[in-house]
Amino acid sequence: MTTTDHDGAGAPSVLFVCVRNGGKSQMAAGLMRHAAHGRITAHSAGTDPGTKLNVLSAESLAEVGVDISGESPKPIDPALLRDVDLVVTLGREAHVDAPDGTPVQNWDTDEPSERGIDGIERMRLVRDDISARVSTLIAELAPADR
Repeated sequence: MTTTDHDGAGAPSVLFVCVRNGGKSQMAAGLMRHAAHGRITAHSAGTDPGTKLNVLSAESLAEVGVDISGESPKPIDPALLRDVDLVVTLGREAHVDAPDGTPVQNWDTDEPSERGIDGIERMRLVRDDISARVSTLIAELAPADR
């Protein structure tokens, strides 16, 4: 994994993608921006974007000091897709055809609703799963000791 963007300079960049871009990918990007402190550039998009953020996603992030309230669902920008260092899909439904040379990882994130857990408690569990994965990715892409 490189530690610079495709043009060879600056912070590594990640595009987080889910289907609606209202919940999980927004959460991942927000958590990445918050935890990476500028060492990684985080973007999010949806394969079939919805019209608004998931309110409970935003609420669960606000509980840990991350504000995504100003974000809105957006489609994948082909230029951005070409320029990022890594694409991360969240969940089982989002699929991205990235350009040659752009790695794609899938995070098959926890889905508490499959265990009968809904509402804010579901979002907290999803948030915590994504947060742990984001921390691991930060350590891989931008180790603190460099």
